[in-house]
Amino acid sequence: MSHFSRAPRLLSLVISLALIGAQTSSARTASVLPPLPSQDAPWLYKGSDVPHDREWYFGVLDNGVRWAVRNNQVPPGQVSIRVRVDVGAMHEKPQEAGFAHLIEHLVFRQSRYLPQGAAIPTWQRLGATFGSDTNAETTPTATTYKIDLPDASPATLDESMKLISGMVFAPNLSDNDIRIEAPIVLAEKRERGGTAERLMIAMRKLMAEGQPLASHVTVGDVETINGARQNALRAFHQRWYRPEKVTVVVAGDADPRLTAALVTKWFGEWKASGPATPDPDFGEPTTPAGADPANPVGAAQVLIEPTVPRSLIYAVLRPWHEKQDTVVYNQGLMLDQLALAILNRRLEARARSGGNFLSARVDQENESRSVDGTFVTVSPLDGNWRGALSEVRGIIADMLDRPPSVEDIAREAAEMNVVFESQVQQRALLPGGKLADDLVQAVDIHETVASPAVVQDIFKQSMPLFTPQAVQQHARSLFAGRVIRSLYVTPDKSEVSPQDLRAALLTKAVPDERARAAQKPISFAQLPAIGAPSAPPEVRPTGMLDVQELTFANGVKAQFWPTKDDPGRVIVKVRFGAGWQAFKPTDNAYATLGQLALVSSGEGPLGQEELDRISTGRKLGFDFRIDDGSFQFTGETRAEDLEDQLYLFAAKFAMPRWDSGPLLRARAAGKIQFSSYAASPQGVMERDLRYLQRGNDERFAVPTPEQLDKVTPEGFRQVWAPILAQGPIEVQVFGDFDSAKGMEALQKTFGALAPRGPLQPATTKGYAFARPGAQPVVVTHEGDANQAAAVVTWPTGGGVEGLSESRHLEVLSQVFANRLLAAMREKSGASYAPQVSADWPIDLPGGGTLSASAQVTPQMVPLFFETVDRIAADLATRKIPASELALVTEPLRQQVARASSSTAFFMSQIEGATQDPRRYAQVRGLMADYVNVKPEELQALAARWLIKDRAFRLAIVPERK
Repeated sequence: MSHFSRAPRLLSLVISLALIGAQTSSARTASVLPPLPSQDAPWLYKGSDVPHDREWYFGVLDNGVRWAVRNNQVPPGQVSIRVRVDVGAMHEKPQEAGFAHLIEHLVFRQSRYLPQGAAIPTWQRLGATFGSDTNAETTPTATTYKIDLPDASPATLDESMKLISGMVFAPNLSDNDIRIEAPIVLAEKRERGGTAERLMIAMRKLMAEGQPLASHVTVGDVETINGARQNALRAFHQRWYRPEKVTVVVAGDADPRLTAALVTKWFGEWKASGPATPDPDFGEPTTPAGADPANPVGAAQVLIEPTVPRSLIYAVLRPWHEKQDTVVYNQGLMLDQLALAILNRRLEARARSGGNFLSARVDQENESRSVDGTFVTVSPLDGNWRGALSEVRGIIADMLDRPPSVEDIAREAAEMNVVFESQVQQRALLPGGKLADDLVQAVDIHETVASPAVVQDIFKQSMPLFTPQAVQQHARSLFAGRVIRSLYVTPDKSEVSPQDLRAALLTKAVPDERARAAQKPISFAQLPAIGAPSAPPEVRPTGMLDVQELTFANGVKAQFWPTKDDPGRVIVKVRFGAGWQAFKPTDNAYATLGQLALVSSGEGPLGQEELDRISTGRKLGFDFRIDDGSFQFTGETRAEDLEDQLYLFAAKFAMPRWDSGPLLRARAAGKIQFSSYAASPQGVMERDLRYLQRGNDERFAVPTPEQLDKVTPEGFRQVWAPILAQGPIEVQVFGDFDSAKGMEALQKTFGALAPRGPLQPATTKGYAFARPGAQPVVVTHEGDANQAAAVVTWPTGGGVEGLSESRHLEVLSQVFANRLLAAMREKSGASYAPQVSADWPIDLPGGGTLSASAQVTPQMVPLFFETVDRIAADLATRKIPASELALVTEPLRQQVARASSSTAFFMSQIEGATQDPRRYAQVRGLMADYVNVKPEELQALAARWLIKDRAFRLAIVPERK
């Protein structure tokens, strides 16, 4: 929960002036507005002594609609609107299964102020992208409509509030609308179904046995969706869509008096029809007859899924009750969090050291106002579920048997403190959409919101309460409940029975005295120096705002930008090497495992455990990724930890360590994960698409278990050691830090590295492209027989000199996407969310693609290919109408304008410019390339690239059983 003041806007202003001229996008206050109501007793804080977040204003209309509004200027010009209705899947009768979700769809189809099918283009004309800026969500307890309106003005805010009010209280819900929308809902059900849906249903049926949550699937079932008629849906809407069940939340760059007045204007005249219907009883978990109160083991279930990794879950379940969200209640939550953090650290330490499980975790969750549960999730190794379960329960039993040490508590409290401090420092950076979502969540769980300063103050006041005995008592409470239920998912039906699983949980857990993790502190001051600090670097301006380029004597270059636009945050990125170009085809397993194990294999005297301990109470990050033409380390830190963040990255080059444990764990994870790719078309696409698109390039093949078995620690070192040792390094440091101290930190770390050898020529330059063909390549999946997927990919280009063209291709892909959505979703209901995307490798002279894909039924695969070919041919032979193009360019303009208010976005645009200065100049044309592209330019682009005979086609269909 967060409290925010005015955000810095220098960056977006400068970029806007440089690229497109001054814009005025914030919603100005009308000349006369009614005052806001008194905030002495806002409805959200009823019964709570938590200090109010004074940035929010609250009110209740005469008809019962509750509202909350606030000013927030991140991103500049945007206003986020949320309308939450207190109705979800658990409000449905059996014959209404799926109605709440179906109505969520239908309100976008047609309503009082929106004609048939006009919602998507209307929001696009207002600059909102369908699916990201305009969306909705149905849960078991609520339905929430979401609009993020860019470039908001009083007029567009008024129009938006009008439209969304009509959608909520006056949708059409006609038989004709249902006939169009029902196939789309069924396509969504199919695409999100299969194994994942079966697991979710099984989990809910077991954990919420005897309660409505167990039998209410949000998306509904085929029979009730196909059988839905307007009278039934209108009756459901009339019963539950009532003013007193609605909360309107608005946060963004507008005067709260204006947004409050607009809520009153458009929601104030809504009248309820008929008497209110009481909410259904969500029930409570019950204790099995004759169960031991100290260990009330209930139902156990074994689910056989051949393509799913083994997973064991057991839950200690309690009734969910209304709570008074007081300071004392929040102090209890902090003690719960401390207990869970200590326990999860112990579980992770055991997994790293060679336990019987790959991973294990304990979480406390309040699920849909139905159960308050403590959930233990375990991934056993090699089918040894008994050993894994026994080991995890032993670690938990030790926590319940002996209080944690003062050092245990201090370590986790220091981690929590860093989080709370960062939230206070960054209070001006959180987007209005996130603020609005947080308040909606608070309404949903019947709690409050608090500013970061209040949260931090409660935490500091609570420190004396964090005693070993108190933490132990909260741990014991987390593992006390009415019933314990368990589920084991396995591919082997002979491995375990429900009786076996239940018997194992009935066995008394033996405390494991080895569970306690080492707590000896480690200091950066104890670590060896990277080398002798360098002399001050050569400094030159880049011509881009205040970004400077530094060149050190050892060849390391840096982009350096101290700025107050990111209060409390510093980003460090390190770019090096040749990325995927550095690998031989036979290196695919080592490349894949490097993304999981390279960082955790350690550096200098620090193994993975030591890396964790040295970061206690600090804000340090260490993410790693492989790009087309480079590798990258990324970390988010703060000014006081910047030097240590730079040390961690530089030490990976200066003194890499090659511990085998992280590699062997990553190898085990890869073997366990491999079979799951075959469970669905999406999984097969994730596994095979890049490999097939790039001409069966083995570097991009997901390694098989047989290939992973051949991986060795020495082989890993032989592949990765040269990568860390050669080629230029570019460091980006930007954010809220002192310039002199940041420069000194770079001199001690990256400036102190030994000169590096030249980058060896890439094993393979560029990428091949799949052989095109009129007939698709066909691969199979092992999932449901009604699921399939199809892809069409055209080769395009790459390189810095083509960046302007790549942006035009992105515009073209969005036009293509709108047409494909209209054809495959809106007209035929064949696919819920078809996608079109353009990729352009900046570091390489080629290898780009434009791809269209969709999940469909197997029977619809030919229709997809025909539709894609027809759209591509039309784009290549006819100019796009200006009105259609505007539906793409306006949202893109808004996206760029919003993104450019972030220093991180701007710096991402100049990555690699220390090696290729052309990238600096290319930034200046960014907005114009998206906004000013002409229809004839896009037609020429389509004619150049979208050639039918050059396309690669892929069909992913179910295997015959």
